[in-house]
Formats: sequence, structure tokens, C-alpha cells
Amino acid sequence: MTTAIYPGSFDPVTVGHLDIIRRAAKLFDKVIVAVLVNMEKEPWFTIEERMRLLEKATAGISNIEIAGFEGLLVDFAAQRSASAIVKGLRAVSDFEYEFQMALTNRKLDDSIETVFLTSNAENMFLSSSIVKQVGLLGGDISTFVPEEIKEDILLRIKQRSRQK
Repeated sequence: MTTAIYPGSFDPVTVGHLDIIRRAAKLFDKVIVAVLVNMEKEPWFTIEERMRLLEKATAGISNIEIAGFEGLLVDFAAQRSASAIVKGLRAVSDFEYEFQMALTNRKLDDSIETVFLTSNAENMFLSSSIVKQVGLLGGDISTFVPEEIKEDILLRIKQRSRQK
């Protein structure tokens, strides 16, 4: 059985993330969507909340597991017997960083391959940061996030708007 890890902060999960998850689920027997703690970002949602949102958004995909982790991705992948890391690429700017990470991961554990999936054209601009910014400014996020979690995200946007 081939297992892949799709890591990300997913703060919040977008339709772009969901597209990569669905496509990876067709390529691998099992895909572990790994919600990470990103030391460079201050999340809007706790890791538990992000995992719950992902569970709601991926409920119809049978070979998906949602898990949280801290530490090195290759260590997590080895613990879960994963042979691949899936990374989504939106633009050339993503490639440079992700290429560096792929080479670093290969140096740390050469038994784990990195597989790049390119974004669909309609999602190339989309990121969790864009969703948060558009939402905070009162824009419609309904085409940016999975329908199953839209209300959860809108509630958090309202909470954040009150804090500012």
C-alpha cells in the first residue's frame, strides 16, 4: 500500500487544497493530510480546529486520514510509513521554496520522494492568506473555500473583525 503525506498549515483549508487532496487520493492508496505547526505563521485556527475543518471538507474521500504533527516532515512520514510527500504548486514562486524543501527532505531521508501537483488554473492565485484578507474586508469567500466549512470560517472572520 502506498501512503503519501500532504502537509500544510491549512489555516483555513481552501478549494485549492481540496483539489490537491482529491487528486492525490486518486494517485495513492492512502493520503495523510498532515496539519503542521508553522513557526513562521500565527494561525487563526488551532491545530484541532484545522483538523476538524479538514475532516468536514474531506468527508466524502475514503482514503484520507487527517493528522496533526510538529517537527520534521520526513520523521513524521517515516513514522507513518509514507513513501511520498505531496506538494501543491500554484506558481513559479512556490516552486523555488518547495524545490529547496524537497532537496532538504531527500538529504534527510532519501527513501521518501516528493511529488509536485500543479494547481488548477482557477486556483493559482488562491491561498489561506487571501481568504482571510478578502473575508476581513467584507468580500465573498464562497468560491474560495469548501461549502462544508464556509460558515465556520465566516464565524472566525467575524470574531477577528471585532478584535481589530
